[in-house]
Amino acid sequence: MSAQSLFPRADILGVKVSAIDMTDAVATIHEWVRSRSRHYVCITGVHGVMECRHDAALRTIHDEAGMVTPDGMPLVWMARRLGFGRVRRVYGPDLMREITRLSPERGYRHFYFGGGPGLAEALATKLTTAHPGLDVAGTLSPPFRTVTEFEDEAMVATINAARPDILWVGLSTPKQERWMSAHRDRIDAPVMIGVGAAFDFLAGTKRQAPVWMQRNGLEWAFRLGSEPRRLWRRYAAIVPRFLLLAGMQLVRQRGTLRGRAG
Repeated sequence: MSAQSLFPRADILGVKVSAIDMTDAVATIHEWVRSRSRHYVCITGVHGVMECRHDAALRTIHDEAGMVTPDGMPLVWMARRLGFGRVRRVYGPDLMREITRLSPERGYRHFYFGGGPGLAEALATKLTTAHPGLDVAGTLSPPFRTVTEFEDEAMVATINAARPDILWVGLSTPKQERWMSAHRDRIDAPVMIGVGAAFDFLAGTKRQAPVWMQRNGLEWAFRLGSEPRRLWRRYAAIVPRFLLLAGMQLVRQRGTLRGRAG
């Protein structure tokens, strides 16, 4: 069973985003674990959509994902304007928290892949302390440089030997999406989920935006204020352009609907 057959997708600037809420996402992941069918999940916000605009291969990776969750409020608002009224934000850190909360009872085995040196281990320690009975199958922090074929095979062997049900991938966008797509047929885990900065947020090494900023689509501003030197170029480029292109798409849609009505 795949998410494509269960839920429609909203076409947001050419990226097909799953019209789901948190309950839908959790239920779908549970079904994949139960059936042992292999899928990966793209947690996609404005950054991911805009990356796909100029990268056809990345757009195909999103098309082939089991789910593309609406990670940011701008995507939720856009999906609703496009007619998908029941869409709710499925934010990577929140999805990770919810799956982790349910895992001791459901028996899910987790593997944390990504982050800087020691981050995956710190994340595992934090989560197992907060959730007694959480089954962490393993952790692995790959080097930031391009790995050799031998190193890649060794990492795949390590992950498969641990037999996780869910492989959390924290490599940032778009690196994690490319990695999941390239390794889908080599990783035995039924679910891979690319969560980026969620490793830092849940391990406590970075602060999240206040809830009111998250709800009002201002998380980008908080992150920009926290890491201005690293992020200013990204947000200066993508935020205005997304708003412009999204507005143009909605205008075109309104014109199409009026034409049909006429």
